[in-house]
Amino acid sequence: MFKLIKFLKKSVVAILFVTILLILQAACDLSLPTYTSDIVNIGISQSGIDKAVPEVIRKTELDKITMFMTEAEKSTVLPHYSLLSKDKYSEKEWSNKLDKYPSLSSEELYSWDGEKEDTLSDALTVPMMLVLGLEGDSESSVQMRNKILANLPPAMVQENSDIFAILSVLPTESLSAMVTGMRDQVSQMPEMILTQSAIGFVKAEYTTIGVDINQSQVNYILLIGAKMLALAFLAMAASILVSLLASRIAAKMGRDLRSNVFQKVLSFSNKEMDQFSTASLITRSTNDIQQVQMLLVMLIRIVIYAPILAIGGIIKVLNTNNSMSWILVVGVGTIFVVIAVLFIVAMPKFKIMQKLVDRINLVMREIITGLPVIRAFSTVKYEEERFDKANKDITRNSLFVNRVMTFMMPILMLIMNLISILIIWVGAHNINDGNMQVGDMIAFIQYTMQIIMSFLMITMVSVMLPRATVAAKRIDEILSTETSIKDVAVEEALNPALKGVLEFRNVSFRYPNAEEDVLSGINFTAKPGETTAIIGSTGSGKSTLINLIPRFYDVTSGSILLDGTDISKVKQHTLRNKLGFIPQKGVLFTGTIESNINFGNASANEDNMKRASRIAQAEEFINNNPEGYQTSISQGGTNVSGGQKQRLSIARAIAKNPEVYVFDDSFSALDYKTDATLRKTIKEEISNSTIIIVAQRISTIMSAEQILVLDDGRIVGKGTHKELLKNCEVYQQIASSQLSKEELEYE
Repeated sequence: MFKLIKFLKKSVVAILFVTILLILQAACDLSLPTYTSDIVNIGISQSGIDKAVPEVIRKTELDKITMFMTEAEKSTVLPHYSLLSKDKYSEKEWSNKLDKYPSLSSEELYSWDGEKEDTLSDALTVPMMLVLGLEGDSESSVQMRNKILANLPPAMVQENSDIFAILSVLPTESLSAMVTGMRDQVSQMPEMILTQSAIGFVKAEYTTIGVDINQSQVNYILLIGAKMLALAFLAMAASILVSLLASRIAAKMGRDLRSNVFQKVLSFSNKEMDQFSTASLITRSTNDIQQVQMLLVMLIRIVIYAPILAIGGIIKVLNTNNSMSWILVVGVGTIFVVIAVLFIVAMPKFKIMQKLVDRINLVMREIITGLPVIRAFSTVKYEEERFDKANKDITRNSLFVNRVMTFMMPILMLIMNLISILIIWVGAHNINDGNMQVGDMIAFIQYTMQIIMSFLMITMVSVMLPRATVAAKRIDEILSTETSIKDVAVEEALNPALKGVLEFRNVSFRYPNAEEDVLSGINFTAKPGETTAIIGSTGSGKSTLINLIPRFYDVTSGSILLDGTDISKVKQHTLRNKLGFIPQKGVLFTGTIESNINFGNASANEDNMKRASRIAQAEEFINNNPEGYQTSISQGGTNVSGGQKQRLSIARAIAKNPEVYVFDDSFSALDYKTDATLRKTIKEEISNSTIIIVAQRISTIMSAEQILVLDDGRIVGKGTHKELLKNCEVYQQIASSQLSKEELEYE
């Protein structure tokens, strides 16, 4: 898989931009639980009051709070509060102040300058709680007041006397000792309770001053809600952009992979083609690349995003409440155990999936290609069973994998729900003990779910990973395969004086991994203006010898020379540009008759095309079609007969006007009359070229200037037809099997 990363070099900038977008998306997603917590804790529980420091306070209340402060706290707090005075504001500003704080018209109010909130909060929390406790009407407040009054001299205590008025006249030492004792008791309370009490004091003070608490609450909730909506839209925009860019990056990589695989396959010699079946090459070029492309999209969208979300979530959880972090460890650990078990079971099946796809493609291709033969031999039922077996194998494998994976999501969802219940259970106890707020518990649940979901997302990618990894290895097998036939860095020049001369010098050839040579000691020279024919029994090496000429294979020993130069020392394009190769099985391409004839010579004009058709004896059936040369040719040439296909293949080679023509049993589908006419026309029209013909029929090669007789990979006869009838036993046997006694006697 990592070997294919090089195809992402062109998309580095896009990947960096996607990473930035994913960080932005994660930041937005991680901020939402905090705002949810704020709505619950501050917007609802605290009526929108988010500071434990009063922005404005009555002078009487400030004096009460001051009584419970230490000297250090007084020096910290009092400099930041100043009297709201009319002479400091304009008429309009003062009017706004009166509207906002109605009691300002009758009482002296002090306003906070807005600085050092944390420092002031620490200094004010305990004093404000004590004041709130002494002013309250609750049972605990009454008990606190009675306890203080019980410790005072009876003469100072009168019925309905103000506790703060009494405390204000106490000697400094007595008041200080009393305040210290009260502060010591309060300081043992959980910090959460102290903060909430301070907020309660601020809320009560605002209410007394005349501040509209309800409107403040609504404004706060609307503000936080607007921020959440903005973050949600920003996260959505980032997600859409990430999806778009990830798809483009993956599509570009898929395009480059297909292009490289295709170019690599085009460079394969027959040796490499023998290593990979056609069905496998098609699967690797389509399905395998698609698997890698789909995985890349998921890798970009999830594998980069999930760790960012998980790490950010863990940091947020630790900042929210450390005491419940063990729940996260338990949840993630359980998920990993479940995933590990499922993958141990399913992984072997993932690995064989692509081989099963290869198999079903192979069977389907064979059946479709060989359908006429299958019908002719009445083996339709057998082939149906063969396809059914391949189909059932891949279905059975897919069902097993899918069934195993179907257990994963319900189990993971069960774990998530159990974790939520556990968080609520533990969180409820913390809330009851005053160590946690409801909003914090909600945020903790959301962060935990985000962390777990990030691991789930990685899990979903890992489901695709085994199959895509196998697919990537199969693609890399093609790309990393070394071609056995390579071009030389600097090619040697061809000798124009020997134009068209093809010479085999002591050539031997052995297929890869074979134990013995297929061809041994082949020596002959084919010259321009002459026809060199090759004949022999089946398996004698005729087609193998022909395949050495265009370098579909390279010789094992010896050399082949064209125009006096070893063909291994010139570039393949240069070599093949001088050859007109007509295979035994005519291959046509989707298009028209014209495009197929001009396939090897894009610059050919109409006269050249018609000349090639006439020589190949294809002109008659072309003109009989209403559309003539624009007649459509279907894939593989299935809409023309075998003989027509061969004639069009011959016309294609003639239109190229090469130096050497190689006919690999290319007249086998022609009737005797067409065969004879075609050979005669070729002899007349392209007499200046070198012609090499591989044939099974004696009649096709009788007029050749040189006939090579192959037997078991060796040349056992060389000469004209008459000479071979006299001195070559193998040729005599072939001739006697095809010619009548009278014809042999005539010869």
